Amino acid sequence: MNMSSESLLIILFVGLVAGWLAGQIVRGTGFGIVGDIIVGILGAFVGSWLFPQLGVHLGSVSAIVNATFGAVLLLLVVRLVRGGGGWGSSWRGSWGRRW
Repeated sequence: MNMSSESLLIILFVGLVAGWLAGQIVRGTGFGIVGDIIVGILGAFVGSWLFPQLGVHLGSVSAIVNATFGAVLLLLVVRLVRGGGGWGSSWRGSWGRRW
């Protein structure tokens, strides 16, 4: 299977957008560029598997929509598995730890 550099850039861009959107929906902030890409790409796998199973077929914007919904679902499952507190319990404000 040959993948062009354009295809790789599209996959990374869709992953970045979907991961950022999922982070905004579930957490209120993103995860950084690498984290957003990882969450978005994993979400794309979840969404592209789940929606056809449910009989849902989206039009031309399906890549970002599938990846975003899949990433949101993935983040919600991770939050449930981790015990509900998730990311919000470790928030220390915008300055981090105080000296």
